[in-house]
Amino acid sequence: MALTWSFDDIPDQTGRTTLITGATSGLGLVVAGQLARRGASVIMAVRDTDKGERVRAEMRGDLEVRQVDLADLDSVRRFADRMHADGRRIDVLLNNAGTGGQARALTPQGYERVFATNHLGHFALTGLLLELFRPDHDPRVVAVGSNLYRRTRPHTDFEDLAAERSFSPGAVYVKSKTANLLFGAELDRRLRRAGSPVRSFLAHPGMASTPMHDSARGFTQKALLAVGKALLSRPMEQGALPLASAATSPAAQTGHFLGFSARRKDTRIHFDTLVPPADDLALAERLWQLSEDATGVRYLDGDRAKRA
Repeated sequence: MALTWSFDDIPDQTGRTTLITGATSGLGLVVAGQLARRGASVIMAVRDTDKGERVRAEMRGDLEVRQVDLADLDSVRRFADRMHADGRRIDVLLNNAGTGGQARALTPQGYERVFATNHLGHFALTGLLLELFRPDHDPRVVAVGSNLYRRTRPHTDFEDLAAERSFSPGAVYVKSKTANLLFGAELDRRLRRAGSPVRSFLAHPGMASTPMHDSARGFTQKALLAVGKALLSRPMEQGALPLASAATSPAAQTGHFLGFSARRKDTRIHFDTLVPPADDLALAERLWQLSEDATGVRYLDGDRAKRA
């Protein structure tokens, strides 16, 4: 199934609140602006609030900047605590923030930074905010993955959370994106079993030109990226369409991977079936358990997020 869809197809978002991580640049910034244009209240959950306030000042609509560092689980808890204390309710959580890294670096909790930012931080944030979703407002969680998970050797050594056995920039990024898909799919299964109205969607931008590409180092990486951009890359605004669709469209479906095909001229959003390793139920269950142990956040054992 494929859907022809544009930002003009976003339903009226008046009265809805969307929280977007990584909303100061790239895909997150594009979606934040488009949803605010359609009437949404947008919470920009960002690491650098000074940058967040600068970009917010150039945008129109109801946008609020709040600080969170997804690589630091203590920061994630403080963010969630403030949301609860302020009595904020949300309708959509777009787990968009993502990072790459050229060298191995550890978080304050001792985990490899790329995997911690892209997966563990979002796992914890989702659980700690789950009870803030309004059940009668079409509540949604959106995980942002990558089609790289199906084009490379599976990277599923999730037990090595500090990347002590091996580290390479490409492998750790693909591992984190595979984890995003496993988590998003498992989250939807658990939400359904719990009878929750919240739905979990999976989306990807294809190869979109974003600021993340600026992290390339060395002649080989830069050359490969230049060739890939020339042959496959889409404008950032186009790459944001599947994310916005997953967050708002009545036609979006859970259990599928919403995104573009490899053919750059094909601008339809495809609803792809997950393939190995992202469709591995046992692996998803194992990742969930590891994520609970690493973050100390346990949820959907019942229907409430709990602090371990």
